[in-house]
Amino acid sequence: MIIKQISVFIENKTGRIYEAASILENNNINIRSLSLADSTDYGVLRMIVDKPEEAYQVLKEAGLTAKVSEVVAVEVKDQVGGFAEIMKIMYEAKINVEYMYAFVEKNKDNAILIFRFDKIKETVDVLRENGLHILKAKEVMSL
Repeated sequence: MIIKQISVFIENKTGRIYEAASILENNNINIRSLSLADSTDYGVLRMIVDKPEEAYQVLKEAGLTAKVSEVVAVEVKDQVGGFAEIMKIMYEAKINVEYMYAFVEKNKDNAILIFRFDKIKETVDVLRENGLHILKAKEVMSL
């Protein structure tokens, strides 16, 4: 239900994203989902990978600033209003979303939303009470 996410803080310079990606490739670590946010001087590359502990270690050993954090993957119908439905649940439960990103499953009618919440365990309970499917790490890795 709670998934480990790797965040890599990288300079906003040509080749820095490639550096992180090639480190993972060279260590046979598969990226299942990612998001990149930037500012003037640096970016934050957030990734769900198949071996998060190993990814963290190899990135740190390569001199990159990396962090492991907890996120939640929620499955929703890939249709008009699917996202709004989840946001309504969060709004009514007064849940703060720190950040999120999404991807669509292959050969399915669902989307997966990756969330970082301020109160992660309480939020998982609220989502389950509202009938939403919270994916386990193994489920995300198999997509």
